[in-house]
Amino acid sequence: MSKTKIWLEAARLRTLPLSVAGIIVGNGLAYQTGEFSWLIFLFCLLTTIAFQVLSNFANDYGDGVKGTDNDQRLGPQRVLQQGLLSRQALKRGIQVNVAVSLMFALVLIGLSFDQSQWGKALFFFLLGIASIVAAIKYTVGSNAYGYRAMGDLFVFLFFGGVSVLGSHYLQTKAFDFRLILPATAIGCLSVAVLNLNNLRDMENDRHSNKITLPILLGFDGGKRYHYVLFITALLTSLGFVFLKPITISHFLFLLLLLPLGKHLQRVSQSAGGSALDPELKVVALSTFFFALLFVLGFLLSS
Repeated sequence: MSKTKIWLEAARLRTLPLSVAGIIVGNGLAYQTGEFSWLIFLFCLLTTIAFQVLSNFANDYGDGVKGTDNDQRLGPQRVLQQGLLSRQALKRGIQVNVAVSLMFALVLIGLSFDQSQWGKALFFFLLGIASIVAAIKYTVGSNAYGYRAMGDLFVFLFFGGVSVLGSHYLQTKAFDFRLILPATAIGCLSVAVLNLNNLRDMENDRHSNKITLPILLGFDGGKRYHYVLFITALLTSLGFVFLKPITISHFLFLLLLLPLGKHLQRVSQSAGGSALDPELKVVALSTFFFALLFVLGFLLSS
């Protein structure tokens, strides 16, 4: 395998659609207000993708060093686990990606704020630093929060709140409290992907001393938690729709009810393990298409 293919495998490109779902919602709803820059949108996407690739590199490194990625793991093998990259090479890749992420973030902040708004620019710079730290500390280090059942909280905050509310603010320079509702929906759907991953890997995680919510809740409790995430995402999405004058296009995202309903049925009937692996792709892609349909519904009603 070529070096390029190895690094692309480490980047886990299949995770990128999920990572940009919140950016699509935040920017799409900003577009409807008339306060919108395509250049800011582009750098929102680039910055978020850089953060996601950084997280994937760090996750590969952290789980590989800790031995969590081993022969008993049911998901796809990681590059460090397979010996395709050394620890040192992957660490250098993380360092380069930190630099790239910071560069994109600084350009994004420069495009979004002028000199008189230095306080807001500083806040978003610190938010970018926090995103980098969160991406790395998920699995790297002795106090990795992903090993302390806190991964769900951070995914909810960064994939939902920061992504939707932050990107919308960069465009409009205004905070709309109503956007907490779609931010919650995106956050819950993103957490659902992580929860599936944790349900699948329960046994290996337990043996590796990795504490996740399914470990604490048990397999059946983890499945009930999964249902709650989807119900919350549905209710908060509908709640946002009903805060505005309603047209039929606002309900476009409900087209996903059938495939997601079938997904929940498969999860309810699953005994866990590798049978859950295909469901991660279902939820990740559904979240991406939810973002597109949700925004399209509001744009068509304008």
